[in-house]
Amino acid sequence: MNTTSSSKSIYIALLVTVLGHISMQAQSYMGYAMDNYAGVHSVIYNPANVYDSPFSSDINIVSASGYLGSDFIGLSFSDLLSSGGDFDFEESGERYPSENNHFFTNIDILGPSFMFNVGEKQSFAVTTRLRGIFNLNNIDGGLYERISDGFEIGNDFDFASEDLNSTIHLFSEIGVSYGRELVNTKEHFLKGGLTLKYLLGAGGLFASSPELSGNYNGTTNILTTQGSLSYGTTEDFVNDSPDFGKSQSGFGADIGFVYEYRKRIVDETVQGKRAQQYKLKMAVSITDIGSVSYNNSENTNYDLNGSVNALEFEFKDLEEVLEDNYSGTTTIVKQKILLPTALQIMADYYIGKSWYVGVHTGLSLRDSGLANANTLINTATLSPRWESKWISVYSPLSLRQYGDLAWGFGFRLGPLTLGSGSILTNLISDSSKNADFYVGLKVPLYKNITY
Repeated sequence: MNTTSSSKSIYIALLVTVLGHISMQAQSYMGYAMDNYAGVHSVIYNPANVYDSPFSSDINIVSASGYLGSDFIGLSFSDLLSSGGDFDFEESGERYPSENNHFFTNIDILGPSFMFNVGEKQSFAVTTRLRGIFNLNNIDGGLYERISDGFEIGNDFDFASEDLNSTIHLFSEIGVSYGRELVNTKEHFLKGGLTLKYLLGAGGLFASSPELSGNYNGTTNILTTQGSLSYGTTEDFVNDSPDFGKSQSGFGADIGFVYEYRKRIVDETVQGKRAQQYKLKMAVSITDIGSVSYNNSENTNYDLNGSVNALEFEFKDLEEVLEDNYSGTTTIVKQKILLPTALQIMADYYIGKSWYVGVHTGLSLRDSGLANANTLINTATLSPRWESKWISVYSPLSLRQYGDLAWGFGFRLGPLTLGSGSILTNLISDSSKNADFYVGLKVPLYKNITY
């Protein structure tokens, strides 16, 4: 799915170039985050999870989660793995062009982080994360397809896009989470939590066009366009070599609540009798509230009402084509890039004998047509699992926006976690539209009681 760094189109080349520089969005750590032993990983979805965990302390050494996908192209990952490096993405991928295709990538690295208890009714966590998020929304897939293959003499086509936008944002965050007990009766338990984040932005790139249309004349090799393009970058931003030495700061927050319906359960199969155990757990949170503002960002507004010889894209980069053929106005602005604010809803049911089934839904609270903002890929996941103190095994089944059904597998073995929300689908499908993986290493310090 990588593309070349040379630009081939008035607006697509910019966005495709961005995609090509990210080697690897949607949810992180799919399936694992529902595990009661997920520790600090569950806190990034709902800060209330920091309280009443099975740990006296949970220390993450390093974890990484990556996700990429597109509703434009489907790949056979089994062919990719067996290709020996000779896989041809352009020739072997099955394409699904539409008037509003989407591309997305999410890289989430959880650095040194830990959670700990303070007294009997409250807990804290400190987390560090490095994140790279890319969205390309509402792009005309027909034009993308022809641009990536090159303009064909004699092959006319029309294109049209509305609310086209792309945002790439690289940033790190330091979060402090606080959770506490709110209600605790014989059968009902409620806890709440809040995470405050200090953000350090390495920079970003942003592009948008409210309406862009045109046509290509295969006889004259002329591309005619109508519309406008706003394109900008933060100061000194180089997307394949981010520099946190010139980072800009911002603030973010997560807030969440967890309710448990509890009944006394005696389960002899799990290292003796269980402590107080929920039969049903329900949770809701809002994550990634906030933004980073970048001073001295450069933004250029181009009037794209005009024509250009398509051959120019073969030997000029995008900026040269724009400057040589279209009028643009450049301004220095303070640019705000919005975080991918999302609503997280989770329910978990205890079946018995260490078996659970969880449902997790992540819904973006940012519209895909919104410029200068990253967005979450809406996902609904059903995840059965077998869970114990040292071992958990889970197999999430997800419906993903802009993609198909994804089926994955993962496990936790003491301090090691490894998995993917789509690996089984990737191996058996001839046309997978997304892929993800995660791996983590931590030091879990368990309480004396068994959960």
